[in-house]
Amino acid sequence: MKKTRNPGFKHILLLPMALGLILSCKGKQKNPNLLQEALSSPNEKIARVMDSLDTYEVQIRYTKIDRINDSLLLTDYDFQVNDKNYFYPASTVKFPIAVLALERLNQTDTLNRKVKYFVEGDTIESTFTKDISQIFAVSDNLANNRLFELLGQDAINRSLEHKGIGPVRISHRLGHHSEDLRTKPLIIYLNDSTIGMTEPSINTAPKPLELNKIEKGKAYYEDDELIEAPFNFSLKNYYPITSQHEVLKRVIFPELFTKEERFDISKEQASFLLDAMQTLPRNAGYDPEDYYDGYCKFFMFGDNKNTIPDHLEIYNKVGFAYGTLTDCAYIRDTKNNVDFLLTATILVNKNGIFNDDVYEYEEIGLPFLAELGREIYRLELERKND
Repeated sequence: MKKTRNPGFKHILLLPMALGLILSCKGKQKNPNLLQEALSSPNEKIARVMDSLDTYEVQIRYTKIDRINDSLLLTDYDFQVNDKNYFYPASTVKFPIAVLALERLNQTDTLNRKVKYFVEGDTIESTFTKDISQIFAVSDNLANNRLFELLGQDAINRSLEHKGIGPVRISHRLGHHSEDLRTKPLIIYLNDSTIGMTEPSINTAPKPLELNKIEKGKAYYEDDELIEAPFNFSLKNYYPITSQHEVLKRVIFPELFTKEERFDISKEQASFLLDAMQTLPRNAGYDPEDYYDGYCKFFMFGDNKNTIPDHLEIYNKVGFAYGTLTDCAYIRDTKNNVDFLLTATILVNKNGIFNDDVYEYEEIGLPFLAELGREIYRLELERKND
C-alpha cells in the first residue's frame, strides 16, 4: 500500500498494522513525515542543497520504526529515490560483500573467520575477522578486495538476487586489477602444518548499464590527460538506495524476513557483524587524529571531529568517490530509546570534471549528510517525547 504525501516523497507501509498508526495521526497537526520536515529545515547546510537539487542528485530513504506491543512496524519515506537514476556507490558495496563472505564461511566446514590466509601472488596475511573489521572501521579497499576474491562478482550478484535484493550489479573490485574477471585463489592456513586453497572462478563480463544519469559531468582525467566528454559509469558497480536499504534491514531486523530472504549467517557471526559495523576507528586500533569518530560516520558526525557519545550507536557503511558521498545507517540512541534507518547519497562536483580530485566533500556534501542525520535524530527525540 502506498500513499503519496507530496512530490518527491513516498510513504510505504511495510506491515499491515502500520495503517492504524497512520490513521491515528490524521487528527494531529504534527507532520508524520519526519524526512519532509527535516529537509524543510532553514539550516544552510540543508537549504543550499535543497535549493539546487538538480546539481546534487540527492536521493534519501528514511525508515521510521515503531514498536506497538509485540509488533515491529517499519515505515519508509523517500525523497527522489529512483533506481533508474544512477549514482556511483563507491565503498557502500563493501557491506553486502562482507555479509556474503560471512555467509560463505558459515556454509563451508573448513573455514571460519579467524583462520589466516593470503591471496595467491600477494604477501599480506590476514583473517576474515580483520578484513571485515577494517572494511567498516576505515573502509579499507584491500580488505574488501580479498573478500571479493573469495566470492567473485557472479556469486555476489546471484546471492543478492535470490534474497530478493535488487536491482544490483557488482562488477569490479575497488582499486587495482578492477577489471579482472578471474578471482585469485586464497591460500588458507588450516592448521600449523596444513594449508588449503579456494577454487578460483571465471566471472561474467559486465554489460553496460542503461540508466539515467549514467554519464556525468563535462570532462574527466584519464592518465593525466583531460578528456572533454562526460564520464561514463556504465561498467561500474550499481547499488541503488533501495538495495542498500534492503541489505541493512536484513542485517538489523532479520526476523522480518523469510528464511530465503535472510543472510545465512550464525548468531555468533551476526553479533560480530553488528559489532564491526558500529565500532569506531579509535576502538579498532587506529590513530584518532587521522581516523576521528566521524571518519566513516557521515550522518550526524561527518562534518566534525567530535567524540561520538557511548549511548549513540551507528551501524553503517559509507562510500565516497567521484564526488559522490553515500551513507547507509541504522542509528540507535540507547539512552533515549530512539532508533531509525537512513540511507542517502549526494553528488558534489561543481566544476563537472571527474578524476581531478576537486570535489566539495567538506564544504557541502558532509555538512548536508551530517545535518540531515541531526535533524532526523532531533525530530525522532521530539516524537519519542510526545
